[in-house]
Amino acid sequence: MIDRATIDKIMDATNIVDVVGEFVTLRKAGVNYKGLCPFHDDKTPSFMVSPSKQICKCFACGEGGTAINFLMKHEQITYPEALRWLAKKYNIEIEERELTDEEKKEQSDRESMLIVNEWAMGYFHDILKSDPDGIAIGKQYFRSRGIRDDIIEKFNLGYAVPKRDALVAAGKKAGYQDEFLLKTGLCIQGDKGLHDRYAGRVIFPWLNVSGRVVAFGGRLLDSRTKGVQQKYVNSPDSEIYHKERELYGLYQAKKAIAKEDRVYMVEGYTDVIAMHQSGLENVVANSGTALSIHQIKLLRRFTQNITLLYDGDEAGIHAAMRGTDMLLGEGMNVKVLLLPDGDDPDSFARKHSATELKDYIEKNATDFITFKTRLTVENVSDPVKRSEAIGGIVKSISVIPDQILRSTYLSELSQRLGIKEQTLLNSMNGMIAKDKEEKEKEAGRQGAQEPQDQNQQTPAQPQFVGLHSIDDQTKEVERLLIQAVIRHGEVVIYKDVETEDGGKTNLTVAQYIAYDLGADGLEFHDPRYGQILLEAAQHSGEEDFKAETYFMHHPDYTISELATQLAIDRHQLGKGFQPKERENGLLQHVLHLVLDFRYYYLGNREKELLAQLKASKDNYIETMKEYMRIKGLYDAVSKKLGRDVKV
Repeated sequence: MIDRATIDKIMDATNIVDVVGEFVTLRKAGVNYKGLCPFHDDKTPSFMVSPSKQICKCFACGEGGTAINFLMKHEQITYPEALRWLAKKYNIEIEERELTDEEKKEQSDRESMLIVNEWAMGYFHDILKSDPDGIAIGKQYFRSRGIRDDIIEKFNLGYAVPKRDALVAAGKKAGYQDEFLLKTGLCIQGDKGLHDRYAGRVIFPWLNVSGRVVAFGGRLLDSRTKGVQQKYVNSPDSEIYHKERELYGLYQAKKAIAKEDRVYMVEGYTDVIAMHQSGLENVVANSGTALSIHQIKLLRRFTQNITLLYDGDEAGIHAAMRGTDMLLGEGMNVKVLLLPDGDDPDSFARKHSATELKDYIEKNATDFITFKTRLTVENVSDPVKRSEAIGGIVKSISVIPDQILRSTYLSELSQRLGIKEQTLLNSMNGMIAKDKEEKEKEAGRQGAQEPQDQNQQTPAQPQFVGLHSIDDQTKEVERLLIQAVIRHGEVVIYKDVETEDGGKTNLTVAQYIAYDLGADGLEFHDPRYGQILLEAAQHSGEEDFKAETYFMHHPDYTISELATQLAIDRHQLGKGFQPKERENGLLQHVLHLVLDFRYYYLGNREKELLAQLKASKDNYIETMKEYMRIKGLYDAVSKKLGRDVKV
């Protein structure tokens, strides 16, 4: 667990612009910053970050919050994981260790797996630098590929000794359990127990966009096993790693991608490393997996411009063709460069300086129309094959979401091929219509296949206390009341209130609301509101307690997210916005909200009880007593508000 003092130290050091800037390309916009929202398919920058308020908000989808909220939502991590991420970024020491049994109840296995992987990366790296076999075999391999020591350090490259249980023994000695050595994929369960997955291989750690170690790739060096074992072995999918969601080298490349506003996509580990060494750092690899929508969306947070750099062989051509339409469909601007025969990005980068490499790419990379035309249309005389190839290019254009860009590419294709633009346009419109029709049919089929069994389980809904149903007016008053608790919960509104024992006390906003509603057993419809009120009332008397800060950094993400949204309402990021002070003061505002809440709550509850009396004779006497109690309270508050009392 992380103690409160360390949490405060982390929060004091955190700058939300730095944090969000790790994932989103931000540009100055007055006193704030803006960029494309990472939480929805944002076409124009709608995500604003306020350095003065230390909050962010998307004015399109509504997502936002503190740096902690952002990390938890963006990275799908827990509150402790977000704190550790920030501590690492700002060099604040937190002792990392495998979790105890007691702590495991509070934190997920996911954190344990990440910690084990972090240890394993250091273990492999240390072997490469200090073990005789690591130096003689592992480091020698990297040196034979021309990889400098500083690049080895940058990518935390390592080596696993050939002994089959070396990592198992080291892991157990360090205190790590078999469960997590297996779950991470570092080890495999065999007939004779655990053995190392990567024995005898050089190691390439995979860091996710946050810099956490999620997986490893291992390259076999022993030529005697040629044809028996795979050259490369990668971590299997796990709770912390899904290969279709990660890109090798993104953590090391993301700042350069944002700065250059372009990313180079290559195929392998050594391609990425060689280009970094040559001076081009805005490069990533999908490393043997087909490019996925998740990977494209991940890149699009940093840039819309991508250049595919592949070998000029059949496999490279196939990879380029396969990924183009997906990239175009996600709004990426695509260029393609197939390197000369016999070269891959690794070998080509080692032959050229950064300037030479960049100049070559700029001069020879082509847009996807030129690439596909040269590859599939030019020098093709067969009318049928030529027609099919042109149709393939038109199909690629049809998936581009921007209509103006589609029209521009279609015009370019028309001029290049000497075909009337209207002919190409008619073909493209037909493709778009057909694609839409197929999607609608597929959606219909999926809907028809859903089971109609009455016993079919549906997603669990929140179980609320208090009212069984609630109208919009009551919801709004609840929201305003809990908003007052979050913003002003610690503020004293009644001083020197006499207690039952003859003493005196002060009442804060939270304590007054909790006391008033509790006196008649009135509860919020939303259980989060009840928890917020309870905690605010309990902590109100503590020195330095600030409700807004406390709940915005609450370990329960749902509460933290809610508190941040309610706080953001008054911290709007728009230019020149200034919150207005309430004319009648905080006390009058709270009293009015409590009365309104009572009025709507009791009115709804009265209707529910009356309906129960009419529908059933079960527990009639008890229900009638509760009905009369609620009606009496409702009539009293109605008179107080000057509203008509029901007869």
